[in-house]
Amino acid sequence: MMPWYKEFQVPLGLFGLIVVQFFCAVFFIGDVVADYRAMGGFTGGVHFWFEVLAALSLLVTIAFEAGLLMRMLRRAAHLQGRLAVTKLAVYEVIEAEFEAWKLSPAEADVASFLVKGFGIAEIATLRGSAEGTVKAHLNAIYRKSGAHSRGDVLSLLIDRLLDEQTN
Repeated sequence: MMPWYKEFQVPLGLFGLIVVQFFCAVFFIGDVVADYRAMGGFTGGVHFWFEVLAALSLLVTIAFEAGLLMRMLRRAAHLQGRLAVTKLAVYEVIEAEFEAWKLSPAEADVASFLVKGFGIAEIATLRGSAEGTVKAHLNAIYRKSGAHSRGDVLSLLIDRLLDEQTN
């Protein structure tokens, strides 16, 4: 699983750039105002107009990046919502398949751990049961599902998920 802060690296980095550019824009605008006052108007040369252009460019860039950041955050929130809905749908399809196979609650529990990639010893430890009991449940799962192995069970579930997606 990805650490929580990795999710925020790009938005935080972009926000940091916006802050730096904001301070640069403030500096340039202050310099332009100081030059304007020193010259008594817009009578400055190329240097003055270059500073005006740089300040305006920074302001436009800040506005663009702020808009981009907001779109990214809205998109991330939307995707998080879709992910939650998708996880629930996957869980429901898997549970429905376990019911169709007529798995007992213990077998469904073992099958859930199997789907998550746990080995026999890990499942036994998590369930507080003997490895032999887990193996017996796995044999029942294989028999009831028509599978011959862990890979077959996963393949059946993936096929079911894909069938649900196309319906």
